[in-house]
Amino acid sequence: MTSDSAPCIESVVLPVRPGHEAGFEAAFADAVPIIKRQKGFRSLRLSRCIERPNEYLLHVEWDSLADHTVGFRESDDYQRWRTALHHFYDPVPSVDHFHDVWRESRP
Repeated sequence: MTSDSAPCIESVVLPVRPGHEAGFEAAFADAVPIIKRQKGFRSLRLSRCIERPNEYLLHVEWDSLADHTVGFRESDDYQRWRTALHHFYDPVPSVDHFHDVWRESRP
């Protein structure tokens, strides 16, 4: 078990309404500054599914779980994020959080 103050990864599969992918990607690009200015934000990665092109995978790295669930989620900026993006989703996605167990990359 790891501490809630340890770094974490927010992981979300985003089911975008078919036919709205380009609009979603543009809105996402516009919304990125909202999340980047949050305390505890480290990085984000948005990937598009090859097999289901209306699905995206969002990974956001945070300094701690609380930085996401309290700091961002309880902020006015989160309402701006929701307004910009949530109307693209069907259904509304669920969010999970992970701690790295193993991480490796090429030198």
